[in-house]
Amino acid sequence: MRFCPIASGSSGNSIYIGTKSTHILLDVGITGKRLEAGLLSIGAKPPDAIFVTHEHSDHISGVGVISRRFDVPIYATEKTWLRIERHNMIGKIPPGNRRIVYAGEPCVINDLSICAFDIPHDSAQPVGYTVLGEGYKVAVVTDLGYVSDTVRENLAGSDLILLECNHDLEMLENGPYPRDLKDRVRGKMGHLSNVSCAEFLAEAFTPKLKYVYLGHLSEENNRPLLAIDTVLRVLESRKIKVGVELKLRLAERDMPSMAVELC
Repeated sequence: MRFCPIASGSSGNSIYIGTKSTHILLDVGITGKRLEAGLLSIGAKPPDAIFVTHEHSDHISGVGVISRRFDVPIYATEKTWLRIERHNMIGKIPPGNRRIVYAGEPCVINDLSICAFDIPHDSAQPVGYTVLGEGYKVAVVTDLGYVSDTVRENLAGSDLILLECNHDLEMLENGPYPRDLKDRVRGKMGHLSNVSCAEFLAEAFTPKLKYVYLGHLSEENNRPLLAIDTVLRVLESRKIKVGVELKLRLAERDMPSMAVELC
């Protein structure tokens, strides 16, 4: 199974996961042109399906374009679909390509099993996803205010995790955001801080977990080296050998990240 973030950040998100016979995207919050260039750069085929985490524009702005261009279904929760359609966020989608996912119920596409799970975020009905294929488990969860028990349960046993590492608390507090937005970002329905990300990863680590991507970094309230350093320090303080037991990578904001082949 192959995994590659095409883009990750507040300016746009899309994650590619595929096997030789199946290709899916988690979110398309970038332009169709940029997505297609990203897929081409890693030698990936157009998607067989798109799975949406929630309706914020940095996750869905390109979903309709890609669905119509390649005639592929879009999967999202029922309340997410209601919000998308009420505000005409992605344009007209043929009824056959409008699919509903339910938290805890796997959706099988060829040799991949995709399962949504509830996450705490200020949107209609947000979810993260686990993807099972070829004997491996990949988990993607961003845009969450804290790591709930449901998130813990679903991320357990993963071979690869992409987890939000959104902001540095000091940068957020001293940054340009107004107070109400600062409170939203750091609240229980907001975004995960570097420290919270690091502490969960240290708690959740098992020898099965081989790759971690830090995703959805804030451009205003974080820095890539700061995020990496924070997580690295916490993991190494728990005697986890980063680079040996665990590969730690950054999900790039504006370009495809280094792909991983789980084999």
